[in-house]
Amino acid sequence: MSTLNGFAQHSGACVAQRAEGRAVQDLQAKKAGKAVRKGTGDSGELTFEDPLSAGTSLNEALKLPLDEVKANMRIKSITPRPPRKPRLERAASLDEKSWRRWRRLRTSQESLTDPNESSSSNGSLQDASLSPAVRGRAAPRDECCEQSSSRSSPEASEASPAGKSRGSTADLGKRASEISSAFGGLLRGKAFSGSKPRLAQVTPTRPLPPMELNVASHALRTTNRIDSDCMDYRHYSQHKFGRVSSSLSDTRLHGSGMVYNNGSTDSMKSTFSLLAPIRAKDVRNRSYLEGSLLANGALLGAEELSRYFPDRNVGIFVATWNMQGQKELPVNLDDFLLPTDPDYAQDMYVIGVQEGCPDRREWEICLQETLGPHYVMLYSAAHGVLYMSVFIRRDLIWFCSEVEYATVTTRIVSQIKTKGALGICFTFFGTSFLFITSHFTSGDSKVNDRKLDYSKTIQALALPKNVPDTNPYRSSSSDVTTRFDEVFWFGDFNFRLNKDRETVDSILKQNLEKDMSKLLEYDQLISEMSRGSIFKGFQEADIHFRPSYKFDIGKDSYDTTSKQRTPSYTDRVVYRSRHKDDIHAVKYSSCPVIKTSDHRPVFALFRVKVRPGRDNIPLAAGQFDRELYLIGIKRRITRELKKRQEQKDQKSSSVCSIS
Repeated sequence: MSTLNGFAQHSGACVAQRAEGRAVQDLQAKKAGKAVRKGTGDSGELTFEDPLSAGTSLNEALKLPLDEVKANMRIKSITPRPPRKPRLERAASLDEKSWRRWRRLRTSQESLTDPNESSSSNGSLQDASLSPAVRGRAAPRDECCEQSSSRSSPEASEASPAGKSRGSTADLGKRASEISSAFGGLLRGKAFSGSKPRLAQVTPTRPLPPMELNVASHALRTTNRIDSDCMDYRHYSQHKFGRVSSSLSDTRLHGSGMVYNNGSTDSMKSTFSLLAPIRAKDVRNRSYLEGSLLANGALLGAEELSRYFPDRNVGIFVATWNMQGQKELPVNLDDFLLPTDPDYAQDMYVIGVQEGCPDRREWEICLQETLGPHYVMLYSAAHGVLYMSVFIRRDLIWFCSEVEYATVTTRIVSQIKTKGALGICFTFFGTSFLFITSHFTSGDSKVNDRKLDYSKTIQALALPKNVPDTNPYRSSSSDVTTRFDEVFWFGDFNFRLNKDRETVDSILKQNLEKDMSKLLEYDQLISEMSRGSIFKGFQEADIHFRPSYKFDIGKDSYDTTSKQRTPSYTDRVVYRSRHKDDIHAVKYSSCPVIKTSDHRPVFALFRVKVRPGRDNIPLAAGQFDRELYLIGIKRRITRELKKRQEQKDQKSSSVCSIS
């Protein structure tokens, strides 16, 4: 409305000015009628008989009667109308093209989701920019203003033609600025009173994250980075593995620097755990050595468990390997510890070794180097040549109790520690875990000796010591496996196939792929477990891999020596739980690429349910082997730099041959 009022005032002023100019011209023409031109030679000068002085002409004109002035003015009624089409079409088109180009670039950067939305938005802007209403208001000039400006000083325009060009250039810049401001108004969403163009509404491709009353958002609670492919790993893992979210191998976590946000599911490659801010009252009441006895806000309570494990499931990797005492270690353990299927790493890694290498520390460094900086060694123990190492995600060490271990020797001479058992136990939140690795008596026909080894182990393994039992009413003093919620027993049990070598070889040549039922019919361990004479209450996942014993070192062929030992499933992983369906086996397989021993490593992946606990247990207070951690990470970096240098040297030393 204010724009229309200004336009009306400006038009009225122009009309009055034009009327006054015409009156003065008519008066001068009337006075000049009395003038007589006199020719004085060739001078060409004009003289007047009654010349008017410059100072009094206007005053005399103003002293005329009002009727005479009105008769000479001949005022016409003028109706304001929109200005004509701007004559500077070239400037307008260039500005329009630059604006469209900028708009397309901005649209491609802001929304790459739906091309239909982008095209509709651009189309609406283009139509609006070409509408007459927009053009009219982009350059609000008046016709009378143009006429008055052209008549204002004819002498000056004739004397200096350059001034006319400067004026047209100024008008060009002014018209271009007006058009650009008009397009800028469109870009900022301003509407004009004519056609009123509007930008097409952009609909979000996914729901916006919900607002929370908590101080920190989900984006501030993350502990992981993700790689740049931005796949929906949350949906992928939940669909394929039945878990809400999953941990990842550290080899793929240092990608583009993007972080997990609960509102953007296309960047969802996260872990079970989500960090949360610590409240002031928790800081006052909590001790990381003893925790807190408060029911609300306890370090191991339900609230903290739900923050780190929304589905209350933890991923555990359990592996066993008889190394045959070889000094040579595998060059790469990635295929063993980080299998490509499934595509997520676990929260805990427990590796048991029988007949371990002479340098136990070197073996642990290799494990740390492979697992990388996201994992720390919570505890390790040894019993002769029996080794066990427990690695855990470093952001979960605060929720572990003190770690305890015990050993049992099953040989008659206790100084020879080649056969026996090693157990490690601890409590994670409110769930107690027991891991046992064993090496039972060898021999095809010594089944009873192996059952005796099992019985001696469950009776003599003195665990737990200081960590309280989570459910003492269901415990038995004669069986260590009943004193823990989740038990994993793995090792070289030495149970064989009750069949001759020729029959077993003929079955293996049938290309069974993953169906090993024909071989498992002769397995001693399955037969004894079905009778209840060993591993009472334990389960074993289905076996879909070839026998892990006995191979020729460095080859894929079974024993070709004179003994011709029968291939057997000597290396096994079994488990039991106090609560039904707490342990779910995800994968059970072997690693055929590691050939430094006559045994192949066997591993299993589990999904285990975790329950909240009370802060009445002695906590580990975040302790881990820091020296091992630093050595492993340094070796990992050195290996990567060496690999890059070799690739660089290979590219620089390549020679092209012409045939």
